[in-house]
Amino acid sequence: MNTMTLTAQLVLKSGEVFYGEVPVHQEHISFGEVVFNTGMVGYVEALTDPSYAGQILVFTYPLIGNYGVSSSQSWESEKIHVRGAVFSELSPYYSNYSSQFSLARWLTDQKIPYMTGVDTRALTKCLRTKGVEPGAIAPMNAKLDHFENFDAINWVEEVSIKEPQYYGSGDKLIIAIDCGMKENILRSLLRYPVRVKRVPFDYDFTHEKFDGVFISNGPGDPVRCQKTITIIRKAMALHKPAFGICLGTQLMALAAGAKTYKLPFGHRSHNQPCLHLMTNRCYLTSQNHGYAVDEASLSSDWRVTFRNLNDQSVAGIEHHSLPFFSVQFHPEAAPGPEDTQWLFQKFFDAICVSSGTPEVS
Repeated sequence: MNTMTLTAQLVLKSGEVFYGEVPVHQEHISFGEVVFNTGMVGYVEALTDPSYAGQILVFTYPLIGNYGVSSSQSWESEKIHVRGAVFSELSPYYSNYSSQFSLARWLTDQKIPYMTGVDTRALTKCLRTKGVEPGAIAPMNAKLDHFENFDAINWVEEVSIKEPQYYGSGDKLIIAIDCGMKENILRSLLRYPVRVKRVPFDYDFTHEKFDGVFISNGPGDPVRCQKTITIIRKAMALHKPAFGICLGTQLMALAAGAKTYKLPFGHRSHNQPCLHLMTNRCYLTSQNHGYAVDEASLSSDWRVTFRNLNDQSVAGIEHHSLPFFSVQFHPEAAPGPEDTQWLFQKFFDAICVSSGTPEVS
């Protein structure tokens, strides 16, 4: 054993235990929902994605950290949101022109518990078989008599901004409901001549003037977001264009009277194949979510636009006649693929049509 590490355990509520090494200074227990991501790259973006709040993230790719960590300007939020990180091998060295420090140092600086030397293949097979589990990274002598109930917490409230924020200088105003919004979504919206008012999850903007509504990604069970659902329902009654991503799809569906359910082990990777039913074209997509829309609960006013080809779950919905649509994946994907960025153009075009102004490409 390395003298700078200690043997520790990752304990699942179902009883399985996986062993690995932790830094000597890491002696406390960290609880979270244990999930896995199969991406080969993008660990910086994943760790700073607010959708991972409350979770212990297992990286299935065997070697992580070899290109280090770049400046905070490229992160998806201002900090790491996971409760812990689990690796097979965490590279002690890194090499990239934009990197400023190692992944291990970054995790330590941000006080994020992590484990290395874990059999992540066996751990992932366990999670794929039994589903995601509450778990804990703990010292070898720790006694665990309880686990955190991930589904009982409103994680959106934990990660949403507290006060409205303003961006851009265009003619059209987009209200962006921040449920844990990735920064690259904001960058993608601002490529168009728009202003963005980013608001907290419970901010009622429906009495204000606006041209379109964006509903962001975020963590946890969408049913916990009743305040947000009520506001979205009021906004939809105004018939202004609305676009949702990831959690935004689930919240839009709930506002329309549909239901959602928890996936066995979620979709967390950069290569999820989704079929666009209107064109019969398949797109590779980046996804990070644990819940999905119950297709059978959608009313006849709505239709499924994208379908996940791995499990046939709903990957996109839209209203038949009103300008409301959403997708379960990330068209702004950072890292990619970026094949579905045209959806931002679709949203902007809908805003222009709705307000009676010429469309701008």
